[in-house]
Amino acid sequence: MGMGRPAGSRSPGQLENPGLFLRTLLLLLLCRHVSSQCKILRCNSEYVAATLPLRGPGRGAAFCTALRSYSRCTRRTARTCRGDLAFHSAVHGIEDLMIQNNCSKEGPTAPPRPRPPAPERQGFESLDVCDYERSFLYKHGRPPAFQHCAAFGDPHIRTFHHDFHTCRVEGSWPLLDNDYLFVQATSSPVAKGSNATVTSKLTIIFKNMKECIDQKVYQAELDNVPAAFQDGSVNGGARPGGSSLAIRERAPGRHVEIRAAYIGTTIAVRQAGRQLSFSIRAAEEVARAFTEEQDLQLCVGGCPRSQRLSRSPRGRGRVPADTARALCREMLPVEDVYFQSCVFDVVTSGDANFTMAARGALEDARLFLPDAEKLHIFQAGASCPRVSSSPLLLLLLLSSALWVVLLHF
Repeated sequence: MGMGRPAGSRSPGQLENPGLFLRTLLLLLLCRHVSSQCKILRCNSEYVAATLPLRGPGRGAAFCTALRSYSRCTRRTARTCRGDLAFHSAVHGIEDLMIQNNCSKEGPTAPPRPRPPAPERQGFESLDVCDYERSFLYKHGRPPAFQHCAAFGDPHIRTFHHDFHTCRVEGSWPLLDNDYLFVQATSSPVAKGSNATVTSKLTIIFKNMKECIDQKVYQAELDNVPAAFQDGSVNGGARPGGSSLAIRERAPGRHVEIRAAYIGTTIAVRQAGRQLSFSIRAAEEVARAFTEEQDLQLCVGGCPRSQRLSRSPRGRGRVPADTARALCREMLPVEDVYFQSCVFDVVTSGDANFTMAARGALEDARLFLPDAEKLHIFQAGASCPRVSSSPLLLLLLLSSALWVVLLHF
């Protein structure tokens, strides 16, 4: 059963940790591009697929079979992979693993695993079209990127690109309009005679996706934030992937969360005071799935210039600015755009409940934003200035920090 070396001996390149070798192969599978002539990654993938289910001391015979199959596959591609580092790493790794596991070169080999049929394309390819994150990871070897948008208070819009606007936008305006989602916000004046408006109605349409869900419509209005779609259902319907769309009530009549796993998207709808708020965490691929005709989306481009308001209210408000700042500071200790928006809303409306709207939007951003460093946005008028992203300034700051560290040693 030996391979021509004394038992217990180890070649200079022998692997001490088969798990490390397996992880290395997975890394090569996910991160490295090789020429179309060399098929070593196919050999690697077949070996990984054959050995991942094998665990424990009883795996011996099956593991040796997988190694012999792996070795046979590398021999078949040896001519075209002669100069490929991944190929040579695999060859040496196989030899060492066969020695460690006392496998003979001769013996049964497993037939190559048949490749799974290519999934039907419906917006994107996947292993399971109703589990976006899992299928994206399978296809690309990495998790998907996500984007965040929010509309709350006046309304204030935080776009997918981290722009922040306060909008007049009275009437109905689309927050999103892409191949998978349509979201419309209806606004009305925050107070009689005021230019400021608040969201009083939200309509969300989850468009039909053949394998996963029937088209579903969700609608919320002031004092009516239901935990169900318009047809009374709480999921995507009777299709096989119906459970990939579901509503969860976070606070009765005040806060619901809608998870659309089939498009990697989560939506939060809240009511605070006399306004509704909307927050979304959407897969980047989904957020970008629109045409030139679908150009008016507040989550993408922000509100039109003609509809933008300053967050520094002038004239006489319903609440003094100092009082509003004190109320908002209790909920929002960082004086960023959420704090500025809170002050604007309280001064304009006279309703202290608007502090909860800004607080809820910040909580959603903390939950939904993939990059925590982008949580706070500072714009003109905030007490905390935006830190410049100049490469020269960053280099000077880094150099200064390095000198401080060196002086302490």
